[in-house]
Amino acid sequence: MREPSRSFSSGWAQGSLLVCSLSLCVASSFHSCPHLCICNSDSMEVDCSGRGLTAIPPDLPHDTRILLLLNNRITSLAGGPFSNLTSLHRLDLSNNFLDQLPLGLFADLGNLTEIRLRNNSIRSIERDLLQGLQQLRRLDLSLNFLSQLPPGLFDDLSTLHWLSLRSNRLQSLDRMTFEPLASLENIQLGDNPWECDCNLRDFKHWMEWFSYRGGKIDELQCTLPKDLRGRDMRMVPVEMFNYCLQLEDENSSGPVEKPSLPCTKASPALAEPEPGPDCPQKQRYRPTSVRRAIGTVIIAGVVCGVVCIMMVVAAAYGCIYASLMAKYHRELKKRQPLMGDAEGEQEEQRQISSVA
Repeated sequence: MREPSRSFSSGWAQGSLLVCSLSLCVASSFHSCPHLCICNSDSMEVDCSGRGLTAIPPDLPHDTRILLLLNNRITSLAGGPFSNLTSLHRLDLSNNFLDQLPLGLFADLGNLTEIRLRNNSIRSIERDLLQGLQQLRRLDLSLNFLSQLPPGLFDDLSTLHWLSLRSNRLQSLDRMTFEPLASLENIQLGDNPWECDCNLRDFKHWMEWFSYRGGKIDELQCTLPKDLRGRDMRMVPVEMFNYCLQLEDENSSGPVEKPSLPCTKASPALAEPEPGPDCPQKQRYRPTSVRRAIGTVIIAGVVCGVVCIMMVVAAAYGCIYASLMAKYHRELKKRQPLMGDAEGEQEEQRQISSVA
């Protein structure tokens, strides 16, 4: 009877030793928590928010899954500060002073699912910056100074669900840049100086397709041209961009010849040459004026309303005239027999008087 108890006690001891060793391993990975940061060994989270940091702490635990560095004074990410954080899932660098993101910054972070870079001073992004982040689901680039997005930036982000580009300096976007985002469900584009011209026409078509398949988009409010200022690009009729096709046809047709100096586009507007055989005057295609379009719609509506009222009046007059004529004919038929009887009595009296 003693042998089973000894085996049980030895097994329990081995299990306890295994649990303790695992606990020690987990604890050992977080025993070197950076100064001024708070580390949570259960969630593998390192919180360095609001500590006045000017650089990334060098002694971050390599098993970190969540790294919070928001509300600091970090100005640079050079030197590969995240190269050993292969288990990192969430990175928050919001509210710092970053003006650029070095190429290869996320090269070793293939497990990232969320990146927040909100409220920095980022002016440009390299094309391959997000390459390899095939598990990324949320990306926040709002409140920066981005004026354009390079083609191919989102090529590897097929699992991205949420994207924010609010409050930047974007004036136009290329539809092909967003084509790889097959899983995108929500995109924020507001508070940008959008120029609703031919350069934004194809992206308008992408927005319509995105909304049709159930995607959510806040708004894309036009700043230029003046006729469209304040309007949502999605609500602008497609017909207002027909002139873009005419311009494309004009540019693609005919051999390309180098114009003489007076006909170049670089000529000042005040010194525009007079039309001639060497410099013919061409019709300029301009977008349709919204005010004129609205005025045309109003005038057409008034004319249609007047015509409809006249048709109703004519129909009512016809009905009244028909009813009056029918009543007149009925009374006329009633009077005809009475007129016939009176004429018969007069004829009989005449015959009697002649016999007498």
